[in-house]
Amino acid sequence: MHKIALVLAFSLLLTLPPAWGAPKDADTNIKPAVLTTREQRKLNSKLSEVTKDEEIKEAIKIMDNCISSRYSYNAILGNNLTKKPVKITFKNLAEINPNYADYDALGMKNKGRLYIFINQKHKGAPPEALASLLSHEAMHQDEFNSVNEETYAWSLEAAVWTEFLKTNPDLRKKTEYSLVNRLNTLNSLFVNANYTDKYIRKVIKNHQGYKDLPLRSVGFD
Repeated sequence: MHKIALVLAFSLLLTLPPAWGAPKDADTNIKPAVLTTREQRKLNSKLSEVTKDEEIKEAIKIMDNCISSRYSYNAILGNNLTKKPVKITFKNLAEINPNYADYDALGMKNKGRLYIFINQKHKGAPPEALASLLSHEAMHQDEFNSVNEETYAWSLEAAVWTEFLKTNPDLRKKTEYSLVNRLNTLNSLFVNANYTDKYIRKVIKNHQGYKDLPLRSVGFD
């Protein structure tokens, strides 16, 4: 049985509890870790198991330098319920299902392997934007989904983008990319709601794309 978790391309109202991601007053000016030659080779080998796309590799690498995305970073490299690296690629999502043509990404589990397909329209987007999107999708690791799980995943995506904006505010100006526009909306609502999740939960519960989801799923009680 396939599990498909969709990142809908519609504008959703998203906010975040302070417990998820970096505290709003935290020092997010984290310097990238300096890897030894051996560590770099090991990382490159793991990334090659995840994707052949250099843009995606770059996005994954910077996830390790962001407090909010480190769990997702490790999950992508294999520290997830399958114990295998997640396979990630850009794809025309309409080839999977015409109804998915305008979605931003989807996650799928098939034969014990997790897959993330990013809409090919986002190829060329800033790596920080792709990293934010991947942080969301890496939360989906089994055959189940729920309102609570989507609330957490969308909120984590908002937290990651907010953290990147703290270190590089000019990212907000890259509005030629649709993914950046979406993430800017998440950031505005996240900050204006004082870092709570009440709006995202309300929108997900009332959104047609999530209307059949149960409230809870494994790990998201």
